[in-house]
Amino acid sequence: MMKIKFLLYNLFGIYCLIPFVLSFIVVIPIYFLLFSIGGPDAPYRAHRVSRAWAWLLFSSFFIRVKINNREVIDPKKEYVFVANHLSVLDIPLYAVSCENTFRFLSKAELAKIPFLGYVIRKLYITVNRSDKTDRGRSIEKMKESLREGISVFLAPEGTRNKTSAPLLAFKDGAFILAVQSGIPLAVLTVINTHHLLSPAHPLALKPGTLHAEWSEPILTAGMTEKDIPILKEMVRNKMLTILKK
Repeated sequence: MMKIKFLLYNLFGIYCLIPFVLSFIVVIPIYFLLFSIGGPDAPYRAHRVSRAWAWLLFSSFFIRVKINNREVIDPKKEYVFVANHLSVLDIPLYAVSCENTFRFLSKAELAKIPFLGYVIRKLYITVNRSDKTDRGRSIEKMKESLREGISVFLAPEGTRNKTSAPLLAFKDGAFILAVQSGIPLAVLTVINTHHLLSPAHPLALKPGTLHAEWSEPILTAGMTEKDIPILKEMVRNKMLTILKK
């Protein structure tokens, strides 16, 4: 019975590749057009395209999305967004989770992917994690984005959590940025994306409902770098409380 279920999930995952590829062919030229035209509104328009694409994919995959406490996020404010990371489904989930325009922090190697790499370079802030100088440069780029009025979105675990632990250890980057910029830290806890698409079985996609929850943003104005360990612990506790519900 389990083998039949797994086979069905793999067949469903193969089906889901069709709307993904077809929508990719349509959406990528739209991004190219938006960034070719340029202008200060380009990131905002691109974010709307990203949200629409994410909703389209979830609809095509027969996946519903339930985000609790959306009301605690002001769509007109800038935030340093942080979330846990369980599955590749998290990326479109982050996009639909709030209306605020933001830039992801992304691995530099993703910017080398043909076609998609161009979009990543324009939409995201890339970082070479093994290069200390580049990590410092990425912090400055994120500060510049916040000054432009565009939020940033980071996964403080640094990578997908493929372990049985609820959370991996947090990196300092998101918390340094929030403290140095004085911008509120908004915490999104992703609950079950790995149940619908496991990192161990990338084709075994399941239809269902994705759940995530926002916590009340943490004000960082007046904090110093000495407060970073406390800030990390606050965020970790918020996420763990929701994950243990």
